Amino acid sequence: MRILQRQADSKLMAEFRDKCRANELSITPQRVAIYTELIKSKKHPSAEDVFGKVRRTFPDISLDTVYRTLSTFAEIGIINVVEGYGEARRYDPDLTSHHHFRCRKCNKIVDFHEDSYDNLKLPKEFGKGYEVTGIKVIIEGLCNKCA
Repeated sequence: MRILQRQADSKLMAEFRDKCRANELSITPQRVAIYTELIKSKKHPSAEDVFGKVRRTFPDISLDTVYRTLSTFAEIGIINVVEGYGEARRYDPDLTSHHHFRCRKCNKIVDFHEDSYDNLKLPKEFGKGYEVTGIKVIIEGLCNKCA
């Protein structure tokens, strides 16, 4: 299992480097550290979570640098932003088609796949002129520990 995870992480790092190069973004040790912490965490970390981890290696890094780096990563398509209502943004390096369940009590985010959600259509009242570029469903409720 660990070998498969290392292979998956190695593939993600290669894709990260390719995407940075394609967008003329320097591959700095700080950016690598930020992305590494994202792929190590399976809990959709916030910028503050990532900052806390990266700061151990780069004590002079600022929270603002982490925020700007995560924003840049999202802009160039390296990561996705998981929006929450009333809480900090969370980040997800998994770019495969999937959706999220968010616990309203503990804020845990769980990935799930549902083919029918991938094929949602815009309501008719949107009319023409809209182009769907992605579908992300977030279901909120209480997780099994908080229910």
